[in-house]
Amino acid sequence: MSVKKIIFLNQKGGVGKTTTAVNLGSSLAQMGNKVLLVDLDAQGNLTSAVSGDNRINGTYEVIVGQCPATEACQKTSIQNLYVMGANINMAGLNIELVDQEMRESFLKKALAPLEDQWDYILADCPPSLGLVTMNAMCWAQYVIIPMQCEYFAMEGLNLLMRTISNIKKSLNPSLQVLGILFTMYVKRTKLANDVVEDISSYFSSLVFSTLIPRNVRIAEAPSHGLPINVYDMQCSGAKAYQKLAQEVVKRVAKFE
Repeated sequence: MSVKKIIFLNQKGGVGKTTTAVNLGSSLAQMGNKVLLVDLDAQGNLTSAVSGDNRINGTYEVIVGQCPATEACQKTSIQNLYVMGANINMAGLNIELVDQEMRESFLKKALAPLEDQWDYILADCPPSLGLVTMNAMCWAQYVIIPMQCEYFAMEGLNLLMRTISNIKKSLNPSLQVLGILFTMYVKRTKLANDVVEDISSYFSSLVFSTLIPRNVRIAEAPSHGLPINVYDMQCSGAKAYQKLAQEVVKRVAKFE
């Protein structure tokens, strides 16, 4: 089994990273893939979005060597979908890693024992470009960049692309941008359509054709601890994530 390792990356918060990790992961699991979600954010939103328990050993304990990765994978209520949870301990990890040798490789080493057990491992990064995010970039094969359809998102994208390019050159030559994903898209607004058009013209081959709509049901689902395809599989948000899952599978196949 060749695992696909994908991270969701954007230094800006509130762009739909966690929502996308959860709902893409659940859609891939629904297609019959064995999927592990890894929460790298101290807020633990990904963990709670699938009703995971953040009081037990999770990502932090695995990275610092207090718990083997195989013991930190929790089963969720969704078939084929598991989660490695995050707790508040993650907040201090950037500082703990600063003086360590090979500080950017801790996650890679910690998750190595899991790689033959999963079809997909999806990691949700914190909204910063600190050491935890750098660890994620050194471990991953693919990056998905979720972004809102607004002007400032475009400015942050150039910095992010430069950072990914630097990591690829210096630390992880196999890192690829799988795609840029527009989230919270409102079809009727001129700004949303202008941003999609502008970024698509610069990065035409990278932009996913699936647009994730602004959808009340997507926003409600985490409070029930369920992904959107379980909470309301008929809504526009669930259909968009199912379409995205198919697009991701095709794109990954081109790289393999």
